[in-house]
Amino acid sequence: MSARIEPLARSGRRSLNALPLAGSAHVWFDTVRPWSGDAVRAVARGPESDRLSALRAPVAGLALDRPRIMGILNVTPDSFSDGGDLPSVEAAVTRAREMAYAADILDIGGESTRPGADPVPETEEIARTVPVIAAIREAGLATPISIDTRKAAVAAAALDAGADIVNDVSAMSYDTAMAGLLAERDVPVCLMHAQGDPKTMQANPTYDDVVAEVADYLETRIEAALAAGIGRDRIILDPGIGFGKTLQHNVSLLRHLAVYHDLGCPILLGASRKRFIGTLGGAEAAKDRMPGSLAVALHAAAQGVQIIRVHDVAQTRQAMNLHLALNGAPNGTEHEAD
Repeated sequence: MSARIEPLARSGRRSLNALPLAGSAHVWFDTVRPWSGDAVRAVARGPESDRLSALRAPVAGLALDRPRIMGILNVTPDSFSDGGDLPSVEAAVTRAREMAYAADILDIGGESTRPGADPVPETEEIARTVPVIAAIREAGLATPISIDTRKAAVAAAALDAGADIVNDVSAMSYDTAMAGLLAERDVPVCLMHAQGDPKTMQANPTYDDVVAEVADYLETRIEAALAAGIGRDRIILDPGIGFGKTLQHNVSLLRHLAVYHDLGCPILLGASRKRFIGTLGGAEAAKDRMPGSLAVALHAAAQGVQIIRVHDVAQTRQAMNLHLALNGAPNGTEHEAD
């Protein structure tokens, strides 16, 4: 694998030599650090700086020059935070309407991938998700929809019902038919890193260098996607917080999120309400972890992450608008400073 480069992300007033980080309107860099541990150096103009600074391709028509909020809409009985909250199609559509005011993308899932979860048959997953997607579209909501699934048949049915994006936590490794489907449909896909499957992934996960190993894995999945005929402009990457990682692994990944810009694709972060937030922030119940989730979301934005997947959509939107305004990024809500 190639040597990793970590751009040192900054916000606020820019230096004369600053470059936008992955095309961001609010995050910049003028120095980089090779992940091998060599000293910080000024960014070299050329292919390296082009890769790190280029604006990523739009996702489902959404420009990625600022952070996009992906709202979680689980129609599962057993998800770790919101399982059973939406017991009917009508309840899910009502929740989608509420979220659509603040979310850029709705992420709909019918199979829990929490630690220890059992797989759900694809017929049941389709029965949970497809009627909801169809009803959201019938209700006139045009917000892009992501289907959170590892199964090609579920993805196909969801796309037919009106979904726009596939969010595959197995990075196309669970179902061999997924890559061909994505190439055929020419839709964006999020490829996530996970060590092990949901049933066993938290049984003593180990890494020599979690940041580099996650990057190496994601690079192999990019190569697999390209080989299957999926365009690079259709690929999103997720380091997989909490999927086969200890608390310290999660913290290390979050501290060095900017490393993943070196792979040249948009980054999605899904850390909302996860256990490490409760451990560090002192919140045992998942639904009490909103303040810590906001802190992580704003940290991700400061590292140039393009898509932030959250449960608490309205609160995250408010916090993000303030973050962007204070760091000089246009977000449609600017006012003259007093």
